Order: sequence, then structure tokens, then C-alpha cells
Amino acid sequence: MKGLKKMITFEKITEDYIDVIVEITNSNQNYNLMENGDPTRTKEELFKEYFQSTNQSETYFIKLDDTYIGLIDFLKLNPRDGFPWLGLLMIHGDYQGYGFGTNAFELFEEQIKSRENLHALRLGVLIENHQAKEFWKSHGFSYVENKTNTDGIEVEVYEKDYSKGI
Repeated sequence: MKGLKKMITFEKITEDYIDVIVEITNSNQNYNLMENGDPTRTKEELFKEYFQSTNQSETYFIKLDDTYIGLIDFLKLNPRDGFPWLGLLMIHGDYQGYGFGTNAFELFEEQIKSRENLHALRLGVLIENHQAKEFWKSHGFSYVENKTNTDGIEVEVYEKDYSKGI
């Protein structure tokens, strides 16, 4: 319908919504295969990852009006390199291809830039995830180097430099 604009917002994840996290994650079977060799993740694995890990990241649901359509994860300061990192941007498989990932990233980017003194933002992309590499390059990220993440998986590191303005 013309004139009807859907609104993207963010909501901090909570343990009460673990089933939503499982649903979003398991709708991305190709990503799961690349990340850990299995097309699905268990509720127990995801609960441990999001609610019992020692990392200091902030994870939010991406909401389209009242519907949970994705996850986004932000680490204000990565102790390994001193940079803020976007740890994850995942859109539910049913909602991919409609620009929601772009809209969510741009809104999140505005919000973190307004609350943080952001000079650069980094993220890691799984080596075989060619679609993600193209997505991030189209949003101003440039390849920096290959690194092994905390799970022992090699990723390509990308960075967006904000020191020169946007």
C-alpha cells in the first residue's frame, strides 16, 4: 500500500525470547553451515552463546513494526584490537532480499555514531560468505586482513573509516 511505511526498531534480546533467536538463526542454514558445519543450532547452543558467554557485546532484535526479523550484535571495544565491532547482522530467511538488512544497518549505524565517538567500525566475514562481502563493501567497508576469530574460524576483517566523514 502506498503511504504505509514499515518501521525498523531495535529491542535488546532477553532470555524470554530464546525461541525467536533460534527461529531467526535456523532460518539461515547456509550461514550456519559456513560457521559451524551444521545447518541448525540448538536452543542450548544459542542460549549459551547469547546469555552465558563472557563477551561484552550488545545484541538486539531487529524489528519490523511488531515482527522480529533479525539480530544485530555490537561490541563497543574489542580488546583484541581496540576497535568497535559489528559482530552479527542476520535477517530471517523469510525477510531477506527486501532491503531490511540495509535499512537495519543504516539505522543502527546512525544510532551508534550518535552515542559513541566512532572513528571506525570493524566486522568479520566468513571466508566463503561472498554475499556478505559484497553487502559490506556496498556499505563502505574495505578489506583489512584475515584473522582467526575467538572460535578459531578464519574470517576476513572489514573496516569502515568514519574519521574522514561519510
